[in-house]
Amino acid sequence: MTQTIDKSDDRVRKMFGEIAPNYDRLNHLLSMNVDRHWRRQVVLRLAPKPGDPILDVCTGTGDLALAFHRFSKGQCPIVGTDFCPQMLEIARTKQANSNISAEQLRFVEADSQALPFPDNSFQFVTVAFGLRNIADPQRGLREMVRVCRPGGSVAVLEFSIPRHQPIKAAYGLYFKHVLPVIGRMVNRNKTSAYNYLPESVGQFPAYEQLADWMREAGLSKVDFRPLTFGIATMYVGVK
Repeated sequence: MTQTIDKSDDRVRKMFGEIAPNYDRLNHLLSMNVDRHWRRQVVLRLAPKPGDPILDVCTGTGDLALAFHRFSKGQCPIVGTDFCPQMLEIARTKQANSNISAEQLRFVEADSQALPFPDNSFQFVTVAFGLRNIADPQRGLREMVRVCRPGGSVAVLEFSIPRHQPIKAAYGLYFKHVLPVIGRMVNRNKTSAYNYLPESVGQFPAYEQLADWMREAGLSKVDFRPLTFGIATMYVGVK
């Protein structure tokens, strides 16, 4: 029987705080930079117009929020939220290094299960590789829908297990055996974040089940698109 992963707020916050200094470098290394392409696909799919307010929850070090800023050329007000202050510190450093004003982009420490924004505040609400880390991901989805405007879109980018061989077998070998070893060598973190990663992906719903969660949260026209042989999947729904 598979043991349920501890996704308590304190445990997840501590874990990501420990790996924050090497988080970006390892993500790009372990994905061979494909993670940048995946985020770009989300930005292109939503294609915000000038003035569209955007919220990126579980923003981490801010890569998706920054990708939206580049696409909009600074013409969309963007907010990135996360409950890990060490991650947000890196995101704010990137913002400062890019000379991006607080009017164009701001990062806020917040719990995705209780977002500090009024109903119907954002045209687009996104989360990249963070939904499965929320203690109650369905509550997180409901919050994302709550702050999204009617007619706006909610997008989820998340890891998934490929459905077809031999990609599925190769992915399982890499994710379960190679990635944790590299992660521990670089981070040497006590909470074994890179053991948590494959375990959390394996236990998290994907494809039709996650699309159903989005519908239950109040979205319509939900569709999903596997990326890079199904290693990641992009889900989009309309409020």
